[in-house]
Amino acid sequence: MKKSALMLGLAALAATPLAAQDNAPSENSIVVTAQRSGAPMWVIDTPSGTIILVGEIRAIPETTPWQPDRLREATAEADRVILGARPKVSPGDVLRLMFSGSKFTKLPDKTVASDYLPPREWARLQAIGEANKDDYARQSFLLTAFQMLRKGLRFNRDTTDDASDVVRKAADKAKVPTTRAATLRGEDVLDTLAEAPPSAHVPCMIAAMDAVEAGPEIVEQRGADWRRYAIPAVMANPLEVALGQCWPWADDLLGSELRGIWVDRISEASAATGTTLAVVPLRVLAEDGGVLDQLDARGFDIAGPAWK
Repeated sequence: MKKSALMLGLAALAATPLAAQDNAPSENSIVVTAQRSGAPMWVIDTPSGTIILVGEIRAIPETTPWQPDRLREATAEADRVILGARPKVSPGDVLRLMFSGSKFTKLPDKTVASDYLPPREWARLQAIGEANKDDYARQSFLLTAFQMLRKGLRFNRDTTDDASDVVRKAADKAKVPTTRAATLRGEDVLDTLAEAPPSAHVPCMIAAMDAVEAGPEIVEQRGADWRRYAIPAVMANPLEVALGQCWPWADDLLGSELRGIWVDRISEASAATGTTLAVVPLRVLAEDGGVLDQLDARGFDIAGPAWK
């Protein structure tokens, strides 16, 4: 169970131009088809083509009424696809995780949670632990945060297809060239996690407690706001806030790298011919100073929902 929670955190991570084929669908028809999926997206017209940025949230509730088939259709018509960064985990990385797991799952030495937390936050953590029948005293704050979100909110259960999975499978089936925003070395990813002091994960855990205390209804509300393009509401949802406060997004080095990578990939795609469809984490797109803000500052003409 502990390793599965850690892998949930790792899972949070994850353009070759081609000549247009004869009788290929128009760029406008691809955009319309993609928009009919109901996923929030932004369109950038370039001198040589179009970029479609699909704003993704993970673990979409089954109750969220979006239409993945429309996104599948649009993907099959695109000239290229860009998906999120993926850790390249080697067998050695897996062994390293297995044999040094306590470094990732336990607080160091003989310290306990109360050594790092103000009395009020320690009392909150104890209360949630008692409700969940869990003892969080010695457990790492990051693992505790993921466990609380999973148990207290069930946010990763009873879910429908994520945009990344929809697009990846559709691109494979239609043989649409697909690239990753980046491939990160598993060793480097694990190093950022292993080297972070417990205090670095305290904001993540506190935000997770805020989300749990807000109640499980925030999970469906997040999905509903995503579907109705209420982007500021999604970003302010306690669950989305908690996920954004946690590793890897909150890591100074890895989080910054993941954000910078997307700006570079989209800028490169602006010189490509035809239609590029990219699936980008919504928190990376819409956060203050995020990818959309940076692209806007660079002069890109962005059409889509208001993101702030």
